[in-house]
Amino acid sequence: MRILLLGGTSEASRLAVAVADAGLDAVFSYAGRTAQPVSQPLALRVGGFGGVEGLVAYLRNERITHVIDATHPFAAQMSSNAVRACGHAGVALCALERPAWQADTGDRWTHLATLEEAVAALPDRGARVFLAIGKQNLSAFAAKPENHYLLRLIDPPEAPLPLPNTSVEIARGPFDVMGDRLLMQAHGITHVVSKNAGGSGAEAKLRAARELGVPVIMIARPKVPERRVLASVEQVMGWLRGGADHEVASPAERGV
Repeated sequence: MRILLLGGTSEASRLAVAVADAGLDAVFSYAGRTAQPVSQPLALRVGGFGGVEGLVAYLRNERITHVIDATHPFAAQMSSNAVRACGHAGVALCALERPAWQADTGDRWTHLATLEEAVAALPDRGARVFLAIGKQNLSAFAAKPENHYLLRLIDPPEAPLPLPNTSVEIARGPFDVMGDRLLMQAHGITHVVSKNAGGSGAEAKLRAARELGVPVIMIARPKVPERRVLASVEQVMGWLRGGADHEVASPAERGV
């Protein structure tokens, strides 16, 4: 058995520890979008694969037998490539995917399907927006330049930001509710825009928004091809111990 672990989430890091503790042969792969990624107890590679064909070649050259997709829920291109490449190469695949966030009593969420819909839902001017979407899709919000945007990034920007009115906080999660509430109050936040990434590391902003009565624009996860989806490190380790067949997970296994 030789495992390729596609990482980038806190769940991937926890899984890497479990895989290393079990003495399994594995490679941890980062996309390379963060300047100082979290160190891992496994052999490490950084960077893309060159699409589906490049990933198929890597799987064959490295004699990978099992792939675990523990990338961010919005890394849809990588997840789609993994499904297609594993199918071509005959490699077993599962995804470790955190459950999506669910609105609770007191939340003021607007559920939207796309980034473009989120931009359109904001006021044309005067809003102070906690833009909690990472750094990859900021340019879309340049269509509403008369709003002020608070960005929280892991790394300092290497180039001028595409938004004219911004404040930037450099920080790495997990975050807590008190800290996020104080942050939002200090910046006079009137709206939060968030991708529905799920997990506990960045949930604090949603609870803080609830306490402050701030509306949240929640962007739904992109769709990826059907695959086996598991919800915990323990389930993935059980999948590996059980032979890691190619069957797609049942709805019960996916928690839906």
